[in-house]
Amino acid sequence: MVSHLLPGTSKWNKIEHRLFSFISQNWRAQPLVSYRVIVDLISATTTKTGLTVRCELDTGQYPSGIVVSDAEMAAININRAEFHGEWNYTIHRMLIPQIAHLFPDKPLETR
Repeated sequence: MVSHLLPGTSKWNKIEHRLFSFISQNWRAQPLVSYRVIVDLISATTTKTGLTVRCELDTGQYPSGIVVSDAEMAAININRAEFHGEWNYTIHRMLIPQIAHLFPDKPLETR
């Protein structure tokens, strides 16, 4: 399920309250001079109640400017929530045989 909070409502985000305030406390007064320093400080974050944080840097290269066609978008098996379905939705696995013709040059996995 993909859910996005409405603008101005992040104060009710439980994850944000439990996690980000402790990360901020942990790296307070530390110069954030590199990705390594940031990842290490985030990873060292803990709380008295037992919250621990695992963090790693994604160094993958991702192409930009990819255009998704209307046919590709229509093929996505998406179930929109009643409340703000444009922001809150579940993407289900697609039935590969039904969409394979949309991607003739791309191998499709059944996972």
